Amino acid sequence: MIRVIRHPGPGSNHPPGSVLAMGNFDGLHRGHAVLLGQVRDRAQTEGRPAAVLTFEPHPRSVFLPGVEPFRLTPFRVKERELARLGTDLLFIQHFDLGFAAKTAEDFIAEIIVGAIGASHLVVGWDCTFGNRRRGTPELLRTEGARHGFGVSVLEPVRDEATTIYSSTHIRELLKAGRPREAASLLGRFWEIDGRVANGDRRGRTIGFLRPAFGVYAVRVSGDGPDDPLAGHTIDGVANLGLRPTVGGLVPRLEAHLFDTDVDLYGRHLRVALVDFIRPERKFAGLDALKAQIAQDATQARAILAAAPEQE
Repeated sequence: MIRVIRHPGPGSNHPPGSVLAMGNFDGLHRGHAVLLGQVRDRAQTEGRPAAVLTFEPHPRSVFLPGVEPFRLTPFRVKERELARLGTDLLFIQHFDLGFAAKTAEDFIAEIIVGAIGASHLVVGWDCTFGNRRRGTPELLRTEGARHGFGVSVLEPVRDEATTIYSSTHIRELLKAGRPREAASLLGRFWEIDGRVANGDRRGRTIGFLRPAFGVYAVRVSGDGPDDPLAGHTIDGVANLGLRPTVGGLVPRLEAHLFDTDVDLYGRHLRVALVDFIRPERKFAGLDALKAQIAQDATQARAILAAAPEQE
């Protein structure tokens, strides 16, 4: 079980001496998994907790509050994936402009040493932190020698095509309607995670990355103690977009689950985008729309029958 410590400090009452990774870890892709595997392996060898320090809200949303939603991984998903990857302690540091003004040296002294008490850090080659992003792996090594913690730096992790695993690249693929390629970098199909909305009885997508509008083959699963699907994953077809045929104005996700009849409203669901079928478009009327939906469903069934459980 992962233990979450918000606002780490003297009153946190957590075990000191952890092996620590720090970063945003948005997406928790295969490159992140390699880094976290090093943390886990060192922690197990040394008999210490494996820990992660991350920041909420995402620093990009603090510095650029007007940008469109960009997050790949809501906190709920991040916590679940970090637990799956063997993290014992998850430190959540509140991030605002005041915290951003902290110098890199003060960040190390106050957070890494004082609040967390890490014995060793594992960071990526491109790690930056502190005011004006002056904190670097080189500074960590210098300050580690002064404060008494070790530092390991992970070089870029690449796939078989020598592509560096990158959250930015994954965002670009999803926005281009290429979820299968994004899944190959993530190590799993990307999911839209949230509760099915009451009222107009449609799902909504709020607060994280908006992939290409269109129709997708999807796999749907429940989450949490109120899982209405009892741990099962159900194939389906979904439309993400504005629904131009009916004059929609707000982007929504509407999913049809195959061969199941369960009341899902108000329940927490995870909708995995397995493959892109077609862009969203406006039809002459509802009959034409219904005919196309039937074709989409047939195509989605064929895609899902051939798709692996995860990439």
